[in-house]
Amino acid sequence: MKTSLISLSLSALLLSCGLATAAPAEHKEFEATLYAHFHAGAAQQRTFTLSFDYPGLDRPGIVDWRVELVRPGGRTALRWRGRATLAASSVSVAVPWSGRIGRSPAPPGIYQVKLHAVLRGDGHEAVSQDWEIAVGKPSQPRMPRFQPLPGATSSPAAAPAPGTLPYTVYLGNLHSQTKHSDGGAEVTACKGAQPPLSSPYGPDAAFAFAHKQGLDILLASEHNHMYDGSDGSAPDADAGKARALYQAGLASADAYTQAHPGFLALYGMEWGVINNGGHLNIFNSRELLGWETNARGELMADTRTPRGDYAALYTLMRERGWVGQFNHPAQTGQFMVNGVPLAYTPDGDEVMALCEVVNSTAFSTSLSESETRRSHFEAACNRLLEAGYHVAFSTNQDNHCANWGASYTNRTGILVPAGAALTRDSFIDALKARRVFATMDKGSQLVLSANGRMMGERFRNRGPLELVANFASSTGKQVAAVAIMEGVPGRKGQVTQLSDKATTSFIPAPGEHFYYARITQDDGKVLWSAPVWVTQE
Repeated sequence: MKTSLISLSLSALLLSCGLATAAPAEHKEFEATLYAHFHAGAAQQRTFTLSFDYPGLDRPGIVDWRVELVRPGGRTALRWRGRATLAASSVSVAVPWSGRIGRSPAPPGIYQVKLHAVLRGDGHEAVSQDWEIAVGKPSQPRMPRFQPLPGATSSPAAAPAPGTLPYTVYLGNLHSQTKHSDGGAEVTACKGAQPPLSSPYGPDAAFAFAHKQGLDILLASEHNHMYDGSDGSAPDADAGKARALYQAGLASADAYTQAHPGFLALYGMEWGVINNGGHLNIFNSRELLGWETNARGELMADTRTPRGDYAALYTLMRERGWVGQFNHPAQTGQFMVNGVPLAYTPDGDEVMALCEVVNSTAFSTSLSESETRRSHFEAACNRLLEAGYHVAFSTNQDNHCANWGASYTNRTGILVPAGAALTRDSFIDALKARRVFATMDKGSQLVLSANGRMMGERFRNRGPLELVANFASSTGKQVAAVAIMEGVPGRKGQVTQLSDKATTSFIPAPGEHFYYARITQDDGKVLWSAPVWVTQE
């Protein structure tokens, strides 16, 4: 997530009016995005677009970038390098490709385009993204027959089709902000994160908008340290008012859910800071957590949690029964425990259920699900899995403008047992069971099974293991590529591709393993299943 800085004169004006502005160090991040058209014309020519941004950048910087075209099988075919000057606004770079490798047309297949970019200077993490593209007419993988799971619009009395899994899929956006923190801005005026508590639209408006947009679930995840009206510390803030605002948000979600059966309005918090921290969502806390105090020493929260102490936070979450999500995780400098980034703790493993794998840009103003800028965090999520965390993938929008669910077609799919109502309890139960998939296409589903067991499960196995990536599309999309990924929890190594077949049978080596499926559609949109965790005897 990123935050814009306002001018010094405007800052002074807002302070004189009692509104605190964003602390210069908070939320400032270098953002790099790669956009690669999945299909090209008959000549296979296309242009890759690189977008670099750093909201609040106080002086121009130099971005060094590298783009690689990787053949099917993993060998680099072409490489482009360059640099770009990043000033106060974003900059785009066009990288044209002729569709040829050397003097010959590139052979048909599914290729990868990889971006590596870094902003010169201290403390800027290199950003990497990779997306698949189709060259020519690649052969399509064989897929198992899979009857789509019913969704929220299915008849309540409808029984699952014979042979299908007994679940209903609900689609949600599990990361967004309203005026209770730094979101909720009118789309026509939204240029970035807002001064806290200053925008026109709060949780009620967000829930109604998302519901009309066709979502089944929306979480308003407000920044826990902005309830005093500032991005830092507000000495004159009213502690009671801050606590009351959080309770008002909870009441708003409860009331909207009760008044609109079939839609789940959730209110929670995004805990932490970006710089030397890391954001995570807590889905089911009825207490506001924080570390800020006013000049009288009053805590701007219900429960004190030391800033940056993730081990202590995980322990508190486990004691309270709370469930969390790693938000847009970086590979360095975030979620530190004893100086180790993305560090494993048993309490953290118990409470952290999700990891965001892709987000559409937080400051999108699209109202037509057409946003092309997005961030990619699969590498960081894989590091968490290799560290030992049992997390499923999610994809959200981190909306700061008043377009909750409308910036892009991505959704997090939640599987609730057939016949059970969508409630906060059934939602939390699904997260705890990791019955979740991430999709960039709201009309598509992906469910991984392992010897007939559901994704999210942990089990012991002896003999062969059959992994099946079950895909369904309500809009006729086809599968262009399948990747079955494999890793070892606690190894702290690399996740690798095991197979490119939707049905894969093999005998794992003895020990601990996790597997998940990643599918690329014929329009380039990607889905991720939750992993399964297997102890092979």
